[in-house]
Formats: sequence, structure tokens, C-alpha cells
Amino acid sequence: MDFIKLGFLGKNDWWRYLIGSLLVFIFWQLIGVIPLITVAYNNSASFKEFIYAADGGFSYLIKNKNYLLALMLVSGVFGVLGLYFVVKKLHSRAFKTVLTARTDFDWKRVFMGFSITFIIALIGFYITIQSADENLVWNFDPNKFYLLLLISFVLFPFQTGIEEFFFRGYLMQWFGTTLNSRLAALLMTGILFGIMHGANPEVDKLGPLVMIFYIGTGLFYGVTTLMDDGLELSFGMHTANNISAAILISTNWTIINTNALYIDYSEPEALSFEFLLPVLLGYPLITLFFAKLYNWTAWKEKLTGKVYNNAAN
Repeated sequence: MDFIKLGFLGKNDWWRYLIGSLLVFIFWQLIGVIPLITVAYNNSASFKEFIYAADGGFSYLIKNKNYLLALMLVSGVFGVLGLYFVVKKLHSRAFKTVLTARTDFDWKRVFMGFSITFIIALIGFYITIQSADENLVWNFDPNKFYLLLLISFVLFPFQTGIEEFFFRGYLMQWFGTTLNSRLAALLMTGILFGIMHGANPEVDKLGPLVMIFYIGTGLFYGVTTLMDDGLELSFGMHTANNISAAILISTNWTIINTNALYIDYSEPEALSFEFLLPVLLGYPLITLFFAKLYNWTAWKEKLTGKVYNNAAN
């Protein structure tokens, strides 16, 4: 059985997926932000100040960047727990079935996806600092940076995990099995993934066309998941991307503002080429690399074929 057909397992009524999605949202986006909101509210002098600070992600009220980052990422822990509860209790099937079609979750694939993305990030990082001007400032503080590393490697896997498990796992299987279409599942999850990132401050700074990057990234992860029959590669790549963004170069206008090695104080250009390069060149090349490495075949069937209910076979 391939990955998307695992959605037929267990109790798979459409209303269960709808309720399950709402429950995951509650765990992830409502319960999960309670620690952040509580700390921010306790640090505010008034309710008006609290509301004002919310627009900036509470960085005005929580000035310790590591503390703020941890509070932001902890929502992913609640999200994963919520999804686990939904899959086990509402759908009566193994949690692994929203992760992979393999007998066991393949951590070697996770490491491969992580390594490829992190190496590319390091190459980009090297090129950036070699061509940098006075706006790129060395920011290394051992105590703050090593704590940042700890927070990143412990909590980012949950933050990227809930996004991958929910979009490329749960929703991909729901849309695919309900609409009997792999292409519809791929497009819908990619677009929803992009829309979810539409509230990021990067969109205000770079303009709405930056959604090309977010939706393109969602589609790339979706193609990888469908072709590889599991989301190990996309989970590894997504995690490496977010960790590298947090620890290498930070800015004061992105959603992740950290005690990174460098701080970039330059003003961003509208839809900078660095946001288009991965979609136009990087993602296709990585896809070809994985296709060769893992012998991907039957592209048309896996990406655009119908999804038939033969889960019992």
C-alpha cells in the first residue's frame, strides 16, 4: 500500500477528518500558545500594552530571544500531541500511518533530508558573509548561542513535525482519499501550507509575491512525500531549513529573530531573488537527486493518479 492510501485505514469518515483537523488546530494554535500568552501578559503593564505587543509577536514584552523562541516553538509539542490523540482515538489507527508507508519510520531518510538542506544552507551562508557589507554584523555570544542550539535541536523538530505530519500526512491522506485524486491532495496541501505562512512578517516586508516561495515549498515537500511514500525526507529538510535559519543569520523583520551567529540589519528587497532561487532551481535539483538515490518511478501515477480504496489488499 502506498502512503496516501493509508488514509483509508481505521475509521475514515469525512466528518472524523473534519473534527480531527479542528482538534489539532485547538491543540496547536490555541492551547499551544497559552504559555507564550501567559508570560507576555504577566510582563505587560496593561491590557492595552499586551494587545499592542501581540502585533509584534510579543518581542516587546519578552526581550530574551531564546526564551521567546522556546515559548513560540512549544506550540508544536502540543500540536503533535493533539494529532497523536486524533489519529489514535478518533481514527483508531497507528500514528505511524500518517508518517510513512514503510514498516518503520526511516530515520536514515530524515538524516539524509536534513544533511542535504543544511549543507546547502551552509554554502549560502558562506557566500553571504563573503559578499556582505556593514549591515551584516557578527553576533556570536557563547552563552546565548549554545542555548539557542539546544532550543533549536530540541523544539524545532516538533514545530516542523506538526506542519509535516498535519499537512503532508493527515490532510494529504484526507484530501486524497476523499477526492480520489493525488493531484488535488498535492495542490490543496501545498496551497494551504503557503496560506498558513501568509501571516508571517516576511510577507509585509517582501510583498505578496513571496507566497510563491511558501506555496512552492509546500508543493516540493508534497512531491517528495508522494514519490517517497513517506514524509521522512520532507521532515528532515524542513527541520534543517528552520534550524539553519535560526542559528546562522537573523534579522529583525522575519518571524524567527534569534541570537544567531550574524545579524543582518539591511532592509529587504521586495521579493528578493534568494526567495525565488530555491523554487526555480534548488527544489528541482534536490528532487532529481532523491529520485536517483531512491529510484523513484511511476511519477505520473504517484503524483496525478486516482486513489482507490484497496487498503485491505
